[in-house]
This record gives sequence, C-alpha cells and structure tokens, in this order.
Amino acid sequence: MVGRMWEWLRGKTALVDAFLAAPVALMSLPGFVGGSYGVPVVQYIVLTVALLAPMVLRRTFPRTVFAVVALVSGVQCAAGIVPVPANMAVLMGLYTVTAGFTLRWGVAAALVVEIGAVMASYRYPEGGADRRYTFVMLTVVTAGVWLLGLHMRTRRAYLRSLEERAERLERERDAEVKMAMAAERASIARELHDVVAHNVSVIVVQADGASYAIEHDVGRARQALEAISTTGRYALGEMRRLLGVLREGDDAGAYAPQPGVADLDDLVGQVRASGLPVTFEVEGTPPELSQGRQLTVFRIVQEALTNTLKHGGPRASALVRLRYGGDAVEVRVEDDGRGAAAPGGDGRGHGLVGMRERAAVYGGTVRAEPRAGGGFGVLARIPTGEDESAERSFRNG
Repeated sequence: MVGRMWEWLRGKTALVDAFLAAPVALMSLPGFVGGSYGVPVVQYIVLTVALLAPMVLRRTFPRTVFAVVALVSGVQCAAGIVPVPANMAVLMGLYTVTAGFTLRWGVAAALVVEIGAVMASYRYPEGGADRRYTFVMLTVVTAGVWLLGLHMRTRRAYLRSLEERAERLERERDAEVKMAMAAERASIARELHDVVAHNVSVIVVQADGASYAIEHDVGRARQALEAISTTGRYALGEMRRLLGVLREGDDAGAYAPQPGVADLDDLVGQVRASGLPVTFEVEGTPPELSQGRQLTVFRIVQEALTNTLKHGGPRASALVRLRYGGDAVEVRVEDDGRGAAAPGGDGRGHGLVGMRERAAVYGGTVRAEPRAGGGFGVLARIPTGEDESAERSFRNG
C-alpha cells in the first residue's frame, strides 16, 4: 500500500511541492487578516502569493522558480518592505538548485542569496552592530542551506552510481550465465557426438555382420542382433541423460553418473563384441582422478576406437594402453588398419578436435596421426598433479 502511494506521488511533483510549501503558507496566514508583520494586508497578500505560488513548480522548473522568488525578494528589499515568512521561498529555491544541478549553478545561486543578505543587512536594521549581526546570521543560514543541498546532490549521485553499478553487475551476470549455458551446450554437443558416433559405429558393424551370417550361422547372427539391441539401449540412455540437462524445470530424477576409467573394461568389451580385436593394458598405479579427468580419458579412448571401427578396415586390431606415472596419465590407442589411406583418417575430424579440447581443459595434449608402419595412433597426456594434491590435502584435513 505504501509502495503504491509512493509510486503515485513520484509522478505528482506539483502536488508534492505544494505540500512541502504548506508550512510556510500556514506561517503566513496571520498576516492575511491583520497585517501582523507591519505590512498592509493587500500588499502582504500580493507579496506572499508572488513568493509562494511559484513553489508549486519548484522541482519542475527549479532555476526559473528560484530566479522569480529572488527577483521578487530583491524588489521587496529595494522598496523597503520588511521581510515576511514567505521570503523563506528563496532558501527553498537555493536548496533545490544546489541539490539538482552542478556545483557551478549551486555557487551562483548561493551568491545571489548572499547579495540579498548584504542588501537586507544595509536596508532594514538601524545601527552598525545590528547590521553586522543581520549579515552574519543571514550568511550562516545561507551557507547551511547551500551545504544541505550540496550534501543531497552528492548523495543522489552516489545512489545513482550504486544503481548503475547494480545494473551493470546484473548485465554482466546475465552475460556470464549465457556464456556458461553456451559452454554447457557445447560440452553436451561433444558428449552427444562421442556417444552417437561410437554406438552407431558399433551398431553398423554388428548389422553388417548379422546380414552376412544370417544365412550361414544363425547363432552368430542372433548374437550380433543382441549386441545391436544392447548398444542401442545404452546409446538411448546416454542421449536421454545428456539431453535431460537441457530441460528447464523438469525434475526427471537422478541420471546415471558420467563414465570414467573404471568403465573402460566395459567399453573395450563392447568393441570386441562388435568384431574388433582390442588389447587393453594398464601400466602403473592409478592415482586419484577427478570425475572430469576420468571422463576425458574415457571419451578419448572411445573416440579413438570409434575411428578404428569406421576407418580401420575389416582386419584391423587395436591396442589401448593406459600408463600412470609422474604427474600425468598417458593414453595410447593404436591400430594396424588403413592409416593414412583411410577416408577421413587425416586427423581433421570433429571427434579428434573434441579430444584436443577435452585434454586442453586440464592442460593436456593430444597427438593423432597415421603411424609410420601402417595404421593410426592417438597419444594423449593428461596432467594429474592437481587431483593428487587435492586428495592429499583432503586426507590431511
């Protein structure tokens, strides 16, 4: 309720200004009936209206209103008419100009009022002592009003700077959120590429095998179809998990964890079932690896074996070797297939680019190129020092 009223009042500046000038008008009421300030009633009414009526537009036309009330007060002083309560409109105008405009305008308005103080000190009191007292008093009041307006102007500028900073931070936050969303979608796109490319390659190889064996070896054909079914279900589950990340406000429950180094045995077994002989070797003691590094190792092996399935040829075989040592894990995947003679086997595919991007996230490198003796090789090196340091810190408390 109060908030709505405040918003309504913010659009009614004339009404608010009239309300703020009301106390001065109330102070002026006694003079309307008896000339309490030694001024004839008609003259008093004209002077009061001339000084207070412009106050209704004080914030709409602040400099014009100040000029009008200062001029009226100057004419009043020159005519010898004693001050009335409505003369406080000059101080109200001084405050408005100082608070709403530059320092130059505030100083100019203060000088105008100070000139009026000099005129008043020489015009009204009789005797040197009273003249000095009047001048000092008016100067102090003028300085106080001017400092109050200056303080308000500084405060408003500070609040505006805070609002601008908050808006800027909000825009930067929105930009960072959009960048994070774009990065996440790029990561999901790489994940989808790895999942789809690998599993579709396995399905194609198994389907080809089943079509050849269906007339001569029904058992092998059935085995191939079962492998196609299993691979298809796995690929569908992976795609649902990845695409579920993009659903906004959809609580679809917990998804399966990301694959890691422990899942390489299943991956190698799946590739073997598709007809590609794979040798899997591990050297050294596996260190503590973060889930992100494990996923990177898994996807590099998966992409390399997928390329062998697609480009290695019917009699190709592959070697997968993980070597843990020092502060890095080395991933080597080699095959004895077509190598440079294979179409698309020049190391410029999107999958190999994805390998390099994944490794680069952790400061690693990937080299993929045809081997000198035939076939194709992928060598990746992923630093593990940060994970080991974090694990030691965790254990040491």
